[in-house]
Amino acid sequence: MATTSSSTKKVLELAGRKITLIGTAHVSAQSVEEVKTEIQSNPPQCAAIELDSARYESMANPEKYKDLDIIKVLKRGEALLILANLILSSFQKRMGQNIGVQPGDEMRAAIDAAQEKNIPFELVDRPIKTTLNRAWAKNSFWGKCKLLAALISSAFSKEEISEEEIESLKKENEMDSMMGELSEYLPKVKEVLIDERDRYLAAHIWECKNEYCDQAKSVTAILGAGHLPGVQRHLEAIAAGTETTDTEEISKVPPKGIGSKIIGWAIPALIVALIAAGFWFGGKKMGGQFVGSWIIWNGALAAIGTLIAAGHPLTILAAFLGAPITSLCPLVGVGLVTGIVQAFVKKPKVRDMESLSDDAATLKGFYSNRITRVLLVFVLSSLGSSIGTFAAGAAIVKELTAKIMSLFA
Repeated sequence: MATTSSSTKKVLELAGRKITLIGTAHVSAQSVEEVKTEIQSNPPQCAAIELDSARYESMANPEKYKDLDIIKVLKRGEALLILANLILSSFQKRMGQNIGVQPGDEMRAAIDAAQEKNIPFELVDRPIKTTLNRAWAKNSFWGKCKLLAALISSAFSKEEISEEEIESLKKENEMDSMMGELSEYLPKVKEVLIDERDRYLAAHIWECKNEYCDQAKSVTAILGAGHLPGVQRHLEAIAAGTETTDTEEISKVPPKGIGSKIIGWAIPALIVALIAAGFWFGGKKMGGQFVGSWIIWNGALAAIGTLIAAGHPLTILAAFLGAPITSLCPLVGVGLVTGIVQAFVKKPKVRDMESLSDDAATLKGFYSNRITRVLLVFVLSSLGSSIGTFAAGAAIVKELTAKIMSLFA
């Protein structure tokens, strides 16, 4: 086993095979040139690209978003997924604007260089939908809140990054520092976005084939620089026989645990029981007050969230009326109701489809684009309703406790 390495390139000799890992920054002009030069100067039998089929299709077909049906997205429960994807891609796009590089240009350059040399290429990354869904599913409630805060912060950040700062991201010490910060702030996100994908990438790089043999004898893999150490570690373990290339476990979204399902129904059941207790201990007056508290807290905060998202007045009304009901039924969320209402009263136009990726890069664009506004309405009305559920529950418990104590005093 032999290894030659630099900050952006690692050449591994493993089990009679040569695997070259090229680390890139995803909006780096220098990375674009590096991958082209590497593939043209040292043609491998196969090129491994850190893309999945969905991102490759988006790259090959930039007009893909024109076919987006926002109503179907809401019904499939993919609103948050689409929103996160838009925010992440727009953030990378803003980073590359100052140097004239688009996100994924280095991957596109690698594919173009491979095709020019008639070298087969394989897409070796895990589907982005699986990755984002796992990142969400594996986080606690508090972790989800922090993740949402990080996404919103990056969406509306106006920070500009210089070309020198982008290139520094490929240095191991800089990358180690960033990974350390991410691990401390969002350990589950780091586990899913980095650690799991290191393993997935390594397994699929190892499985790279060409038309002449089951395993290509020489492979050049184009990866984000942050994956180099982990992918190298996993490749060496696979070559040594201490690790397999089976990635089935990390290729699916973990099902909701029984605890989550119980909580999903337990909270509405508890609210109903508390309101019933109000009627029992305080009569119609207290029971009516509890019903009023539930409606006001839940409906008002959902409506405020919709208002912050610049929802249509009818959508705000739908949030106020729908939240107290949907909060008692885990099968339907108020976000689905408000999102569909917003999409009907402010139907997205062709222009919104055409400018979606550009509009998602600015705060003004987020609010002017009818598609992203539907997504904002979905998220913020849902958030408002969730806060309202706990606020109303706390208010009801406080009043009920005081009433019971006065009866037994």
